[in-house]
Amino acid sequence: MSRLNTKLEALRADNRKAFVAYIMAGDPDLQESYDLLCGLPKAGVDIIELGVPFTDPMADGPIIQLSGQRALAAGTTVEKVLEIVQRFRDQDQTTPLVLMGYFNPILRYGVDKFLEKCRTVGVDGLIVVDLPPEEDEELCLPALEAGISFIRLTTPTTNDRRLKRVLQNTTGFVYYVSITGITGAAGARVDAVQPEVKRIKQQTNLPVIVGFGVKSAEGAREIAAVCDGVVVGSAIVEKVAAGLPTNQVLDFVSELAAGTHSEAS
Repeated sequence: MSRLNTKLEALRADNRKAFVAYIMAGDPDLQESYDLLCGLPKAGVDIIELGVPFTDPMADGPIIQLSGQRALAAGTTVEKVLEIVQRFRDQDQTTPLVLMGYFNPILRYGVDKFLEKCRTVGVDGLIVVDLPPEEDEELCLPALEAGISFIRLTTPTTNDRRLKRVLQNTTGFVYYVSITGITGAAGARVDAVQPEVKRIKQQTNLPVIVGFGVKSAEGAREIAAVCDGVVVGSAIVEKVAAGLPTNQVLDFVSELAAGTHSEAS
């Protein structure tokens, strides 16, 4: 199995919830983001989402948008993101790493070239938020053929008919967006998340991991109680934006991880 599936199976066997941390590659610069990336596993992160900066991110709120702008201003490109992954893999062969971003930079880089490089450097999965299932032939199916998981987003507005289509080629886990809106907006509410997770699980055996709107260790603990894992992004990126040193950002990540892991299914 892939690193991602191995990790998810191990967490399930241990009755533990997955903690997924998102950071933007190249924010505030390539070296500092690499240092933060390398510290995430020791801080308790089970799966890493590494953002690929893009000029027009449609799903991201101001915090992630500004993070992407800082990364682009620092010279971050798709090639440099892949180089960061390669450096990370030189010292960590076990932590699953998923790239999250938009299709335009990948298309410009070249889909075949991108997937080959991802496979070579050790990318385990992709989240490409602007590619619907109707466009699976563009990237999803080639990624699966290359052994790279393709993770889909579902939202509170995804009805049962659409959910079936979304899940058709989803692998790794299902990313449930807990709010209607952009990243870093309203907080996730357990009473709203729980029935949606239950509904998704009626159509798939994949783990359901919840993101968007989780901002604190307590929030992570509460949401983890009703799903298979939690994603935190904006709250971490906000610490980077505030200029906190890497060790302090990692201390915050450790608190989030502890909150998530304190909740057993």
